[in-house]
Amino acid sequence: MAKLLNIFKEKDLRGKVFFILAIFVVARLLANITIPGIDNIKVDFMMENQYFGMLNLFTGGSFDKFSLVMLGLGPYITATIIFQLLTLIFPTMEKLYKEEGEQGRRKFNQYSRIATPFIAAVQGWAMLGYLKQVQVIGTMDTMTTILAVVSIIAGSMIMMWLGELITEKGIGNGVSLLILAGIVTELPVNIATMIRNFDSSVILPYLGFFIASLIIIAGVVQINEARRNIPVSYARRIRGDYGNSSTYLPLTINPAGVIPVIFAISILMIPNMLASFFKWDMVVSFLADPWAYGIIYFVLVFVFTFFYTNITFDPKNISSNLQKSSGFIPGIRPGEATTNYIQKVLNRVLVIGATSLGLIAIMPSIIQGITGVQQFSFLVGGTSLLIVVSVVLETMRQINAQLEMREYDI
Repeated sequence: MAKLLNIFKEKDLRGKVFFILAIFVVARLLANITIPGIDNIKVDFMMENQYFGMLNLFTGGSFDKFSLVMLGLGPYITATIIFQLLTLIFPTMEKLYKEEGEQGRRKFNQYSRIATPFIAAVQGWAMLGYLKQVQVIGTMDTMTTILAVVSIIAGSMIMMWLGELITEKGIGNGVSLLILAGIVTELPVNIATMIRNFDSSVILPYLGFFIASLIIIAGVVQINEARRNIPVSYARRIRGDYGNSSTYLPLTINPAGVIPVIFAISILMIPNMLASFFKWDMVVSFLADPWAYGIIYFVLVFVFTFFYTNITFDPKNISSNLQKSSGFIPGIRPGEATTNYIQKVLNRVLVIGATSLGLIAIMPSIIQGITGVQQFSFLVGGTSLLIVVSVVLETMRQINAQLEMREYDI
């Protein structure tokens, strides 16, 4: 509570918090500007599809309203995934992202922004075509369709811009915070559904479900906070210093945070959307199978954890920085040996982190299958819960860092 009060005592931090809240309000207003001619009964039926339910989660309830921002940040996230995958194919892209520092990453992000409207156009056109196919919206002539697609593109670009504004002028990652806001916005609806569907005749499964929920919440926090510390020593460089200074290099068990989950869901959405649009019944039925969906989801989260970490975490760069500052890992020679050691430790840590992340992501299906309780998935929803906890913890770290910095200034 004291830290919360300190946030509002600091003029700069207080301004950033109110700025983020203002952006949230703008995003919610945009989420309620709907496309006309929607059949709400068919919308409710369509939302039972796992793919559309997940899409609605990431757009903060904007999709089931078919609003101006119905695609949310999906096109921007997809563009980011595409360009990060290109770093594995084109050495120039890898060099731009890893070796050219902050300026290179800004160029990389700019490419993602440029690609976003084109991806939004394809996704918007495909989505409108599918909605017409299932008669959620009525017949639209060519000009109306073009205007609708342009509106969807504009909505996606506005959401991307709002996310970038939060990152630049607020606190934390704007994209993650907007997704968090969307999840939290749906919380009252989920609680109302929980109360409406509560069945007092089966108390035991509900009790088991809530106990499992608490265990999973504790697990999510532990995974986000767990570290593997590599000891680091620094040689004496100052006259009068009678001992080597020691510290450690912390490697988090889940260094990629919630990004692998977001990437995995974005990839899973593509075949599901195509299968629904082109009526590939075999693919639809395959992805509807909870076992098949869960296994694919787990594998994608596991792979993306390694992929994203290896792009953003460079052991060679860390080894070089240690050597420049006269630092070394006890028992390990500086240079290539240190790089290989850090990479080896990182790979071992990532096996634990990626496995834990994948299990949390598919845990809702496992617990619902064991208990038979379907009404409270939002309490134990691996995806939404992981995003909420990860984003809140990371944002609090940044706030604490800024508060500590101001204490030193004083």
